[in-house]
Amino acid sequence: MPQVVTAAAVDVRPRAQGVHLVQADAVEEEVLTLEGVDRGRRLPVGHAEHEVRTGPDEVEDVVGTPAAASVGPNREHALSLASRGEAVTRPAGVPRRPIGHNRGVPPTAETPPAPAARHRVVIIGCGFAGLFATRRLRRADVDVTIIDRTTHHLFQPLLYQVATGILSEGEIAPATREVLRRQRNARVVLGDVTDIDLAARTVTSAGGGRRRVTPYDSLILAAGAVTSYFGNDRFAEHAPGLKSIDDALHVRSRIFTAFEMAELEEDEAARREWLTFVVVGGGPTGVEMAGQIAELSHRALRENFRRIDPSSARVLLVDAAPRILNGFHERLAAKAAAQLERLGVQLRLGPLVKAVDAHGLDVETDGARERIDARTVVWAAGVSGSPLGAQVAAQVPGLELARGGRVPVQPDCTLPGHPEVFVVGDLMALDGLPGVAEVGMQSGIHAARQIRRAVDGEAEVSRPFRYHDLGTMASISRHFAIVELGPIRIAGRLGWLMWLVVHLTFLTGFKNRVSALFHWIVSFLGRARAERTFTVADAEPAAGDEEDVARDREWAA
Repeated sequence: MPQVVTAAAVDVRPRAQGVHLVQADAVEEEVLTLEGVDRGRRLPVGHAEHEVRTGPDEVEDVVGTPAAASVGPNREHALSLASRGEAVTRPAGVPRRPIGHNRGVPPTAETPPAPAARHRVVIIGCGFAGLFATRRLRRADVDVTIIDRTTHHLFQPLLYQVATGILSEGEIAPATREVLRRQRNARVVLGDVTDIDLAARTVTSAGGGRRRVTPYDSLILAAGAVTSYFGNDRFAEHAPGLKSIDDALHVRSRIFTAFEMAELEEDEAARREWLTFVVVGGGPTGVEMAGQIAELSHRALRENFRRIDPSSARVLLVDAAPRILNGFHERLAAKAAAQLERLGVQLRLGPLVKAVDAHGLDVETDGARERIDARTVVWAAGVSGSPLGAQVAAQVPGLELARGGRVPVQPDCTLPGHPEVFVVGDLMALDGLPGVAEVGMQSGIHAARQIRRAVDGEAEVSRPFRYHDLGTMASISRHFAIVELGPIRIAGRLGWLMWLVVHLTFLTGFKNRVSALFHWIVSFLGRARAERTFTVADAEPAAGDEEDVARDREWAA
């Protein structure tokens, strides 16, 4: 198959190898090499974007850099030089040919001038920070490109409700294109960002066999955080995290499969393994997850099985800290712990997790080892910043990552030495701010405002980010949540009602709010779980080969 090159404003008649083209945009001497152009083929002229097929499985897109094949008065001479491997440059005094006009026809007075390029904003990630920044740029004179590895905006605080069958994935993860369908200056690109070049001001992403290079004038890095196993990444095979829709669906499958396998199991010891659930991590996600598994087994699955009693399931919450919910006031944390114990959750505070395998985990307390047999382990113990944070920090002399892989930023959320780059949300390290949704929303809005002021030509562009604390809350079970808003601390039914209102307000889309409210009524006022569909194949843990289990335990020891 011949290699194909597609480029804006390019017309190559003779077959040529190694034709060097000078960019016809703001970069004066940037050179692009095109090879294998078919004879007599006129390449399309249009959008300022071109893609280079470098092989049958890889395509490289260079966005926003139109090229012109004819760069001098003698086009044949230019092609002759190019065929010998010599770079073609524009002779001094020769004006640039307007992009897109007909070859061989001199420009006339009627030829319209090329429109001025608009400010290009690239946003990496479409979580809270990325989405709120994009929306704030809706009326700005900019072109926004959102690059994300998924096609949806995720309301991450409710992932545990997808994992426990309360909500569907669509209710907390609407399609990004649908959310931004009326914002004409925003474009969504599906891709996994692999490189950020601060000097060249480009972002490289990959997806669908393509490698795309997107230039920017302003960059908002809102890549978020990933699950952290504190250097024990091998735990991920048997203890999935809860940071994405895929994670939530996988955990849902593991939970419901455990009850199904227990119903089939003849051996009592093996049945107890299936009916033991361990949540590692005592933060809001771990507490909410443990509470909902307990409610699922005690209420929602009652009378669903014939050979087992789901309420006999053990739910353990394991954390190395001396108490749960360290981010909350001690009095609220104590009330949350008491509520979990009323639900039947066993709190194991202090032990360190040393090993995890298909049949359970090993923990250590003051040097003493203990084995917990459990077929379902959920990891909610910690997060770390996206690897993209380390990549950009390495390009700034003297900049070291903060705790949790977060990037230290200036007071205005910009990267030191790069006022055009904003790091926001969970990836940002500034004044000890927590990695919560409100920080993401407000920092994304702040970055967008900074860009708008720069584009509008305001004299004072840089302003420090001021975070307005709107409170912290966690739902422990139905009818019980804790809320902390400055000096105001609420626990119980009133806190739960406040939690419902706040989360319903921040869900994206009217239809999602109505649907979520309906499911909450069904699950919390009744006892059914509407979203119990799962795939057993996805839920099955690793084969549990005894040699692998023994090797893991030996390594941990």
